[in-house]
Amino acid sequence: MSEIQSCFKRYEKKYMLTPAQYRAMLRGMAFTMRPDEHPRYTIGNVYYDTADYALIRASLEKPAYKEKLRVRSYGVPGDDGLAFAEIKKKFDGVVYKRRVTMTAAQAADWLSGGRPPKESQISREIDWFVSFYHPAPAVYIAYDREAYAGVENDELRITFDRGLRWRDTDVDLRSGDNCKPLLRDDQILMEIKIPGTAPLWLARLLSENHIVSTTFSKYGAYYKQAVLRPYHLDDYKKEARSIA
Repeated sequence: MSEIQSCFKRYEKKYMLTPAQYRAMLRGMAFTMRPDEHPRYTIGNVYYDTADYALIRASLEKPAYKEKLRVRSYGVPGDDGLAFAEIKKKFDGVVYKRRVTMTAAQAADWLSGGRPPKESQISREIDWFVSFYHPAPAVYIAYDREAYAGVENDELRITFDRGLRWRDTDVDLRSGDNCKPLLRDDQILMEIKIPGTAPLWLARLLSENHIVSTTFSKYGAYYKQAVLRPYHLDDYKKEARSIA
């Protein structure tokens, strides 16, 4: 098994694909990308935020710098299953991700006011984040991922996410991944992750298939769909009743 990476620095671009564009991508990268060491898996995430959603609201305003805290697992873990507490920052288009590995039970206990199972520079950064924002679990988001790595440059990664789904009750990695859908079945989220400039073949492949980048955020999509939309709908109903 390969060593678990704890620090990442890279550019990340997102694209919303149709099934036809997805098939075109697979054909076009057949000789330049290979299936990842673990090519297909389900990812579960618990996003942490303040009671008034200050972190995601700030992120959606597209500032030069933004940050988020989440706990991630691959599959549905038990108490002793592997989990990653991650602090993710973005500045000037570059994504910095730092994470520590522990069990799902340890992660839940730590971020609810406990102590990290092991002290490190990254755990201290997360402790500072928690002491400053006082976040709590806001939403669980899961999706099914298909992953590829570059043949010549394994730091180039292309992933395809389907079945994006969410739950904002019983927000815990250990509670299963049956949730409400976040996207339509025919929408496929592609992410391209690379430390520098994209290779020419990839730029051509995107252009030939009219694939353009988007600013899609999984947590942001949940917030707009499940928090903002019902809130504005309630305001509209109240206004309509007052006019009547």
